[in-house]
Amino acid sequence: MGEDMSDDGHEQNGHEQNGHEHVPSRQRRRFPGISSRAYEHPADRSALVALRKLSGFDTVFKALSGLLPERSLRLMFLSDSVRVSDQQFAYLNDMLRDACYILDLEKVPPMYVSQDPKPNAMCIGLDEPIIVVTTGLVDLLDEEEMRAVVGHEVGHALSGHAVYRTILLFLTNLAIRVAWIPLGSLAIMAIVTALREWFRKSELSADRAGLLVGQDLRASMRGLMKLAGGHHLHEMNVDAFLKQAEEYEAGGDLRDSVLKILNVLPRSHPFTTVRAAELKKWAESRDHQRIMDGHYPRRTEDKDTSVTDSFRESAASYASNVKSSKDPLMKLVSDIAGGAGDLGGRVRRGFGGFASTTPGDDEPPTDTDTPPRNDD
Repeated sequence: MGEDMSDDGHEQNGHEQNGHEHVPSRQRRRFPGISSRAYEHPADRSALVALRKLSGFDTVFKALSGLLPERSLRLMFLSDSVRVSDQQFAYLNDMLRDACYILDLEKVPPMYVSQDPKPNAMCIGLDEPIIVVTTGLVDLLDEEEMRAVVGHEVGHALSGHAVYRTILLFLTNLAIRVAWIPLGSLAIMAIVTALREWFRKSELSADRAGLLVGQDLRASMRGLMKLAGGHHLHEMNVDAFLKQAEEYEAGGDLRDSVLKILNVLPRSHPFTTVRAAELKKWAESRDHQRIMDGHYPRRTEDKDTSVTDSFRESAASYASNVKSSKDPLMKLVSDIAGGAGDLGGRVRRGFGGFASTTPGDDEPPTDTDTPPRNDD
């Protein structure tokens, strides 16, 4: 079962014996032995389970570590950023320890604050993950919003995302360097595009981890709104922000659907309104409630996880998303799967206004909306 922390700052079952000297400032539930599978998006989880099951996977990536600039990155942050500790950014250090305690991550990863006005955070590293947050993010978020972000990055560390994020950064830079070689960059960018699609799903997983740590959906929503619209929180509204996500998904015609795909392909993160809508949906789900009630998969069970079952869950998730989506293209795909007729005509009309009700060449007009004539 999940465990509650007392309000006076002391956990009731030997908290200090685990090496953590700080606990959250208000009562929060912790999740001993929780597996990252508990909060991972199905598409993220199936990819990770498959990779972990590959024979020699660890050996391959350790060999890659000699090519990747991990040592250089660590030295760069050590020499040109501020390392979070009890002496520097102590409140962030408290949050980091709290997050690791709540998600039961035994080794607290190093955390750095880097001077950059652009709000950002990342978890990178092959052998050991490190967390980096920018000054732009620190200045933008309040304490509870920042707690969700720290939990987000600790979720990346627990899931092992740091390894793949580091590889993604390396391959992206490599593709830029070899862009002049015919076909060379195309092959690399194909891998990068696939990694980005996975990483966008991993961001949804980490958002869920942030919610498990902060246990304050409003704070998570505020943080995402600020990432989209800056610090003018008094000028923003959560309901209106979420309505943007609905409008983004359902609006337009097939041309807009294609543009959405093209717009998101270069990104490593989903669009902010989409992240907010996805997190709210998960927060209201039975899966989230079961975790909060203490019913979740344990790390001790990870080795017995079935790759086939994980892929089946991923496929079911995608199918469910397509079926429930209001996006014009996804609606068309759902109709194709359902064997709907006149799809050729709908596609042709879609690129001229899929959402419109104007009859096309393949669909004769009806007189249902025409008032009856009175010849008298």
